[in-house]
Amino acid sequence: MKANADVLVEISWEVCNKVGGIYTVVTSKINPILNYYKKESYYCVGPYFPKKAFGVFEEKVPTADLKKVFDKLKEKGIECHYGTWLTDGNPNTILIDFSNFENEINNIKKELWEWYQIDSLNASHTDFGEPNVWARSVGLFLEEFEIQNKKKIVAHCHEWLAGGALLYLKQIQSKVATVFTTHATMLGRTLASSNVNLYAKLKEIDPKAAAYEHGMQEKFLMEKACAEHADAFTTVSEITGIEAEHLLGKKPDIILPNGLDIGKFPSFEEVSIRHKLFKNKMYEFILYYFFPYYSFDIDNTLIFFLAGRYEFHDKGIDLFIDALAELNKQLKKEKSDKTVVAFFFVPGNIKGIKPDLLESKTKFSDINDEINDEIDDIKNHMIHCLLSKKKFSQKNLMSESTSTDMKKKILALSKKGSPPLSTHDLYDEDKDQILNACWNKQLLNKKDDKVKVIYYPIYLTGADSLLNTSYYESMVGSHLGVFPSYYEPWGYTPLEAAALGVGSVTTDLAGFGRYICKDCNQQKQPGVWVLNRYNKDDAQVTKDLTKTLLNFTNLTTQQRVENKITARKIAQMCDWKYFVKHYIEAHNLALKNV
Repeated sequence: MKANADVLVEISWEVCNKVGGIYTVVTSKINPILNYYKKESYYCVGPYFPKKAFGVFEEKVPTADLKKVFDKLKEKGIECHYGTWLTDGNPNTILIDFSNFENEINNIKKELWEWYQIDSLNASHTDFGEPNVWARSVGLFLEEFEIQNKKKIVAHCHEWLAGGALLYLKQIQSKVATVFTTHATMLGRTLASSNVNLYAKLKEIDPKAAAYEHGMQEKFLMEKACAEHADAFTTVSEITGIEAEHLLGKKPDIILPNGLDIGKFPSFEEVSIRHKLFKNKMYEFILYYFFPYYSFDIDNTLIFFLAGRYEFHDKGIDLFIDALAELNKQLKKEKSDKTVVAFFFVPGNIKGIKPDLLESKTKFSDINDEINDEIDDIKNHMIHCLLSKKKFSQKNLMSESTSTDMKKKILALSKKGSPPLSTHDLYDEDKDQILNACWNKQLLNKKDDKVKVIYYPIYLTGADSLLNTSYYESMVGSHLGVFPSYYEPWGYTPLEAAALGVGSVTTDLAGFGRYICKDCNQQKQPGVWVLNRYNKDDAQVTKDLTKTLLNFTNLTTQQRVENKITARKIAQMCDWKYFVKHYIEAHNLALKNV
């Protein structure tokens, strides 16, 4: 397929401004896009926030053509910064400083009403006003850019936040072709978050009335207008397309599934090495988290995890907790020798790390350091025992003084009671949904519990004074990711897990899950398990998820390896080198329709 446009301008609030999943979409496909467009013909456009741009944006002198455009915009109070986004592909990037143009917000809102009947009278300035001032600035930039270049230009606007540029171009009857992508409908997300049974009641919903009822009419009307007036309207998945058709009144022209640049991920051989390395790091954390209170067989322990925004119902956190409680009962009943430690990597409202946990970490490190100091002597004693056919014991591995010191330190590490559910103290802890659900379901980290819970309410930076593992490192060190989402337009997390050779669970209400499993007749080791949630009640889905978790817990090591291989194969199917063609198709369609 050939790209028919001379120039592609990709517009997103998340260019050099990491906020959510669209950042991953835009950055991960830059190199594949550059296989279709020359580097000098591709621009990313975003907002200019100096603190966010620092370290990721290298400013440069604009070309002569761009300088003419920038000078025109400067007369209106709009400052444009040209340079390179320091990410994959290093694309040409224009960041627009709209701070001196914000006095135009009332006029912009007035015109949005007059042109498209978008009611933004009571809209928040920060939430709605700022993106629209920026988007209008982008529209003015594209107007001037087209005048200067006289080329076939496609402007690809991601989400309603960039939609103001599209609507301005349509109003002035610009020759710039426009593509609009909604990654999740604003109304759909709002209704799902409000516990509306969205998909069961989709045909019954009056979209406009529902938008006003939930006080988000300006975003809904903005999104609807963009879908109607774009030269090519797109969504990221079939499930979002169904939603858009009913809520926005427009069926997508093309579906643009989200991919990953799989070449950026380690090979399967490297993944195997990393799994062992980071699994051991997580086991070390589990040792000082639980073992001061009681012990269990760490070599027979599986690590499950859920990661994402704190959307208790939409992300399926509620379902995961319910299923873990049932799994706990089943494993106890079976007298299983397995232990499951379930991490919730969900940022919360933290005060700080629990002091007892920091104390345990310090004392554990002290024990670890002493062992390291004595490691050569211990190794020599081990060799001697092996050659002399003696049984290993603490007495013949360590000197008496070392053994005495170790006993003292282990006693000092000991604590009474049960390990906490959360690594951190939280504000309004009694109102936290995750903790409350665990308490209600008797997931209390007691000694006889086969399922242990660790709520890890901070971003995984790799330097958090506890695990000290990044997001991908934590993922690759785990055995299974669990993402039983109710509302998930695409869902990158199970795809990222698959790329790292980690099995996961998703649902047919997630775009990715629906994409890989049309009929969901899955093989024994499917790599990614896809639960049926579409028009099913939560009780049945919880039962199905419990069964899946129990089956995984009982897999042999070889079966888990087979599942890893299948997961990796699924990820390779979702490489941008295959998916990017849909973007080119959308760009070409927009040019045809302009």
